[in-house]
Amino acid sequence: MNDDSLTAIETKLGLSRRSFMQFCTAMAATMGLPKGADAEIAQAIASPHRPPVIWLHFQECTGCTESLLRADHPTLDALILDVISLDYHETLFAAAGHQAEAARKASMAANKGKYVLIVEGAIPVKDGGIYCKIGGQTALDMVKECAAGAAAVIAIGSCAAWGGMPSTGPNPTGSTGVPEIIKDKPVVTIPGCPASPYNLLSTVVHFLTFGKLPELDEKGRPKFAYSRLIHENCERRAHFDAGRFAQEFGDEGHRKGFCLYKLGCKGPETYANCPSILFGDVGSGSWPVGTGHPCIGCSEQGIGFTKPIHALAEPKYILPPVSYPRIVEEQGQGVSVASAAVVAGIAGAALGAGVVMGRNLGKDKDDKSTGKD
Repeated sequence: MNDDSLTAIETKLGLSRRSFMQFCTAMAATMGLPKGADAEIAQAIASPHRPPVIWLHFQECTGCTESLLRADHPTLDALILDVISLDYHETLFAAAGHQAEAARKASMAANKGKYVLIVEGAIPVKDGGIYCKIGGQTALDMVKECAAGAAAVIAIGSCAAWGGMPSTGPNPTGSTGVPEIIKDKPVVTIPGCPASPYNLLSTVVHFLTFGKLPELDEKGRPKFAYSRLIHENCERRAHFDAGRFAQEFGDEGHRKGFCLYKLGCKGPETYANCPSILFGDVGSGSWPVGTGHPCIGCSEQGIGFTKPIHALAEPKYILPPVSYPRIVEEQGQGVSVASAAVVAGIAGAALGAGVVMGRNLGKDKDDKSTGKD
C-alpha cells in the first residue's frame, strides 16, 4: 500500500498506520494465511467499496451482538461505518417498524448476490414457524428469503449454528440452526455463547479479501478457529498433565489455578479458540476457565446446554502421562448377597484348613518328643 492509502486509513478508521498493519497481520495469523496475506487484507479493508451486511435476530439473547459491541480493533463504529455497510440490524438500527423492514428489502434488491447475511439466534420450525415473527413474517420465511440473494451466509453463535439453548429438550418450538434450513449454499457456523467477535470479523475479512469463505470443517466452522480443542491451549493444561486438579470450588487447588477437569470442565471435548483469542479485550485470563469457571462446552452440539455442567468430559485425545494416577479412579459397586456368601465360604474353608494344619503341626511336634512314629 502507498502512503496515501495509509493516510486515508488513518482518517477512515481512526487507527495509526502501525496499529492498522498490526491488525492486518494479526488477522492473517489468526486465519493461518501465508506470508503476504496481511497486505492483501489491508488493501481489501482500504477499498472504498463497503460490502453490505444484513443481520437478522431470531431466538437468542443478543449476546453475540453484545460481544461485537465490545470489540475495539476496530471499534464497532469504525467497523459498521467504514469497513462494512450494516444495512439492517434490529438492535443497532435507528429505524423501526415499517421503515426498518423497508430498508432491509431495499438493500436486498439493490445488492442481490452481493450482500453478506449474518443470522443470530435459532429458528423455530414447529407449526410453520409461528413462534418467532418479525414484521409479521416468520423467522423461517425471513431467513429463506434473505439467504436466497446472499453472497455468503454466516450463522453466529450456537443458537444460529445448531440450535443452542433454545433447542434444548423438550424444544417445544422446534428450534434449529441455519444449516438445517439453508441447504442450497454453504453456511459458515461460528458457534459459541457468545461467539468471539473476532472469529466473525476474520471470516468477513477473508471473504472481502479473497472473494471466498475460509476453509471449513465438516460442521461448517472455520478451521482457523475450531480445529483444536480448548484443552490444547488452556493455561491450566500443565496442571492437567501433572495430575493436579481442583476438587471443589474454593479449595486450595482451585485457588492455585489447578486444572478444573474434576469440576466438570468440557475443554477436553470442545473445539474452539477461546484460550487463544479471549474475550472483551481486557487482558489475560478474560475467558471462563481463566476466571476459575469450568468450560461448559457452549460451542459444541451435544455438550453445551445438554451435558450437565458437573458431568466429567470425555477427553478426545489428550490424557495425562501413563506414569501418573488415572484422573478418576474406578469405584467398586459393592458385593451381592450371593457373592458375599461365596467369599465367606472361601474364607471359612481357608480358616478351617488353617486350624487343621495347626493341629497337625502340633501333633507332629508331640510325636517327635515322645519318640513315636
